[in-house]
Amino acid sequence: MAPTGRPRTPNYSSSTPIESQSSTPGTAIASGKTQCEKEKAPVPPVDSQDSDGSLSARGGSIQEGKESWKTRLYDWINWMPARCRWDTETPPPFTMGLNILYAFAALFTVSNLYYNQPILNKIAEEFNVSFEESSTVATLMQSGYAGGLLLICPLGDIFRRRPFILSLIAFTATMWLGLCLTSSFPAFQALSFICGFTTVTPQLLLPLVGDLAPAHRRATYLSVVVSGLMLGMLVARLLAGIIANYTDWRNIYWFSFGVQYIILAALWAFMPDYPSKNPQGINYFKVLGTIFHLMFTEPLLLQTCGIALFGAAVFTSFWTTLTFLLALPPYEYNSLVIGFFSLIGIVAVVGGPIYSRLVVDKLIPLVSVIIGQVAVLIGVLIGTLVGTWNVAGPVLQAIAIDIGLQTSQTANRSAIYGIRPTAQNRINTAYMLSVFCGQLMGTSVGNKLFANRGWEGSGWCSFGLTIASLLICVVRGPKETRWVGWRGGWGWRRTDLPLEKKGQGDIESASGETSDAPLRTHEISTQDEGKK
Repeated sequence: MAPTGRPRTPNYSSSTPIESQSSTPGTAIASGKTQCEKEKAPVPPVDSQDSDGSLSARGGSIQEGKESWKTRLYDWINWMPARCRWDTETPPPFTMGLNILYAFAALFTVSNLYYNQPILNKIAEEFNVSFEESSTVATLMQSGYAGGLLLICPLGDIFRRRPFILSLIAFTATMWLGLCLTSSFPAFQALSFICGFTTVTPQLLLPLVGDLAPAHRRATYLSVVVSGLMLGMLVARLLAGIIANYTDWRNIYWFSFGVQYIILAALWAFMPDYPSKNPQGINYFKVLGTIFHLMFTEPLLLQTCGIALFGAAVFTSFWTTLTFLLALPPYEYNSLVIGFFSLIGIVAVVGGPIYSRLVVDKLIPLVSVIIGQVAVLIGVLIGTLVGTWNVAGPVLQAIAIDIGLQTSQTANRSAIYGIRPTAQNRINTAYMLSVFCGQLMGTSVGNKLFANRGWEGSGWCSFGLTIASLLICVVRGPKETRWVGWRGGWGWRRTDLPLEKKGQGDIESASGETSDAPLRTHEISTQDEGKK
């Protein structure tokens, strides 16, 4: 029968003082006698105090009662199913079912950031404000998300991931109720910022998956969660537009409120209680400083951040200006038809995990990044040249950009999560801050260029940004340990992949080295972490 009460967690350090550990039987007996004498000592009256003014023993028992009440409350809040309790000897396995659950959670939590974008006009009518004022709702939501990336995500390197993630979802869902009910526009703005600030669950799940997944399947597992993330960005706008078009706009907020609590229940029932990456604790301000320190001390991280910056700029510039292109002659599509263009991204969502399993996992990450950027470059070129007179141009560009950037992001994340295992959330924060800056740059530059030079002007800018990302790829080789160069040579395929010999129990790597035991990447690394 599974034990109840507080879940078992790894014992990283001994709490027993050295002085209390008996080295001889005589010492143990003497210690026991002293304890008995203490137990038989008379108890002072209730109202008595010691010479130093402290409470009496009777008062101490009252304090112990309070502590036991707090302990019982803590145990009740932190109770979890037996399958979720962590054991360093037999840790819960990381399965594809958990991977899909985390992708589902990423899908419907990141959607919170995008529900409001297609219904800003209805929000303006409801609160009797101008369109410019209603647009601040989307700005505040995105600003809160940026603040959460910087200030909340690094805490994933300190706290246990299960209670931390569950607490964030529960808090966000509770605050979301205010968005469903409030009739005050300032309150709606404030709650939008708060909910955006705490909607960082996907950026905690991605480093977690990168940590749990075996190294030779990391890209595959990451691509499943990245697909959920991208699908959430695409589906949120579509769902909000359809629901608001046929029912009240508040219903999309009620829908999100219910889905968040479903996610909370599912994660509570199945998410294991993973131990902290730094159980000894780290100063919070030191953690924040480490983010920027890592960017300027880890060449691979800086390289991937530069690629992500330009890639995100191309992505947001395209999707922002596409709306203007399709609304103007010769197309003149209505908002519903324009909204359906977001479904093009489903091609990348569905094909991403398959492509990662068959290709990305078998190639050096930098090679996969270059392949993805070349696909983006071809798509931008076709869309820029054809988009002004044939809708096939933007469609092909959308498919190429989505597939290419998902390939690049998955490969980049697969590479950077191996830099420093105890700082994966800080590394992810640095990466995502670069992505966010790229999104701001792409939106601003793309809109201005479209206004002044039209679709072709913004398209050639995206072409130049993609060339810049490719230059960043080639200035530093895949085996280079310094900032610039190609030391270590070049290779397309990974040489550290395990190959299981048919009919034998050992594992052989692509480089020819063998091991007598089957590969258990996550289990071994977790047990080692628990023993430290």
